[in-house]
Amino acid sequence: MPLTFRSLVVLVCVALAGPARAQAARPQQPYGDSSERAEYIRSHYTKFEYRVPMRDGTRLFTSVYVPNDASPGKRYPVMLVRTPYSVAPYGQDRYARRLGPTEQYEKDGFIFAFQDVRGRNMSEGEFVNVRPHLAKKSGPKDIDESTDTHDTVEWLVKNVQGNNGRVGQWGISYPGFYTSAGAIDSHPALKAVSPQAPIADWFWDDMHRHGAFNLVLAFNFFSTFGKPRPVPTFSEEWKRFEHGTPDGYQFFLDLGPLSNADTRYLKGDVAFWKDITAHPNYDEFWQSRNLLPHLKNIKAAVMVVGGWFDTEDLYGPLRTYRAIEKQNPGIANTLVMGPWPHGGWTRADSSALGDAEFGFQTSELYQELELAFFKHHLKGGEKPNLPEALVFETGANRWRRFETWPPKQVREQKLYFQPKGGLTFAAPTAREESFDEYVSDPNKPVPYTTEITTAWTKNYMTEDQRFAARRPDVLVYQTEPLQNDLTLAGPLEAELWVSTTGTDADWVVKLVDVNPGKVPGFSREDEAAGKRNRGGQQTLVRGEPFRGRFRDSYSEPKPFKPGEVTKVRFVINDVFHTFERGHRVMIQVQSSWFPFIDRNPQTFVPNIFEAKEEDFVRAFHRVYRSAAHPSSLKVSVLPALDE
Repeated sequence: MPLTFRSLVVLVCVALAGPARAQAARPQQPYGDSSERAEYIRSHYTKFEYRVPMRDGTRLFTSVYVPNDASPGKRYPVMLVRTPYSVAPYGQDRYARRLGPTEQYEKDGFIFAFQDVRGRNMSEGEFVNVRPHLAKKSGPKDIDESTDTHDTVEWLVKNVQGNNGRVGQWGISYPGFYTSAGAIDSHPALKAVSPQAPIADWFWDDMHRHGAFNLVLAFNFFSTFGKPRPVPTFSEEWKRFEHGTPDGYQFFLDLGPLSNADTRYLKGDVAFWKDITAHPNYDEFWQSRNLLPHLKNIKAAVMVVGGWFDTEDLYGPLRTYRAIEKQNPGIANTLVMGPWPHGGWTRADSSALGDAEFGFQTSELYQELELAFFKHHLKGGEKPNLPEALVFETGANRWRRFETWPPKQVREQKLYFQPKGGLTFAAPTAREESFDEYVSDPNKPVPYTTEITTAWTKNYMTEDQRFAARRPDVLVYQTEPLQNDLTLAGPLEAELWVSTTGTDADWVVKLVDVNPGKVPGFSREDEAAGKRNRGGQQTLVRGEPFRGRFRDSYSEPKPFKPGEVTKVRFVINDVFHTFERGHRVMIQVQSSWFPFIDRNPQTFVPNIFEAKEEDFVRAFHRVYRSAAHPSSLKVSVLPALDE
């Protein structure tokens, strides 16, 4: 997860430290030639280091790179990144190897400012993970990320020579959160912001999915990040957790109950792990870290960016866009959603992801528009041709432009579970009770990927699901081959009627695109050339787990009554996908997704983090599909262009 600026030689710039959370064990190739780019920066920019004072007297370490030709007659805007992942390398003679989102920013000319946030690395003060926003402030001691950004912008425009009085801010993931927070009560000089894969509400982004705990990400990240740092440090080292095996599934299975994590590995040295385990429900600790209701009084132009296949922060950009749109009428607010993993819009190869192929470099159009967005608002450049929503339609593999997101034209329909694994838009009519049943065993959980890794794989979001469909503890429902294209645009909503012999259970719903057995256009020559025959492939479009104890309230969980038919309803993050004619729509239902999601013991305990070995039990789960209890998935259907 976190990494130093030096590590960005093989990743992306400091603002992309968020994507590295997911890929810390598998660095990505850099965008462009890093050595030539580093040489260009070294010869065309002068680096300065400052300790910028905040209103309460705390000083935040800030590295600033100014074009060599900046002068009273040639001024440049400031591009600001605030990060908890270090602005290293430290020292005015040591330069970063990349400054902007792409190389073109450096050649076009900006002043680049990078800041260690309060309490991290070389900055003074106390670090607080996703520091809560203070809606009311009564004096200089009342600080949050909004005030720190305001004070930083104020200092930069007054003290950095050669600036034109305009500031833009951007960042991905955690730096995306700081960008969103910085836009609140915008400083007059802050003209354009781009929160990219921003954390919006930490109970929903990164840490949980409908209350189900994101085990791999949280454990791998917090076993090393956020340890106490009594005084500022210029250390650029980052020590990753050593699992002792490449097999993450087996490592976390052998870990047993999560209460073992601290005693075996963390040794009481990771404060935030203690915070997580002490707050299993959506209580005040998590509610205070919901930035969405505070996204107000934003004066800067906004471009919110996210990826349909972001393993960490898909909730964040979709909800951030909606909150800004609702609470700041009249401002320029654009949503961009592409077929990318976490931070994938910055990478060189954006033509495919795992088992999904898109046919062209999907990030190129976005990168051109992003630069035009900042140049327009910070340099007075030509107004970019940006719609309200620029979204990529997977399946059809094309960019689409809409005046609203979701599109106004969509109509809600339900896909109902049917006997013998059927799936139709017609509600079941059977009067007698009918259901499908499976055994869920915490000792043999369904894996979320076939990849053998301890890292947080990005490819599972598009992975072929045949490995899961063939397990007896995964229910499969699918339509007949489609006669016409079917396009879904917007959020999904699962409504399951279930029962269990246990007192707690997770429910995972996956939307899958099934290729026909014979893929049109695939030839013997393709096969001879070694190309993969994707006939029958079951490509994951969207998956979402739900911890059943939270079916009535995320703050006040309650157990299931064994054998009692119970409704479980939950919203699933948006999709924009076309199931082409000849394909099938498939829904898979299961009760584990390991080790992406921790194991539910299936015995209700007040705090799952304190569950004992004996609490983990096999249970029989039923999913009902009768007229009285019609399990379904609500979808938003976008009419065809010619309808």
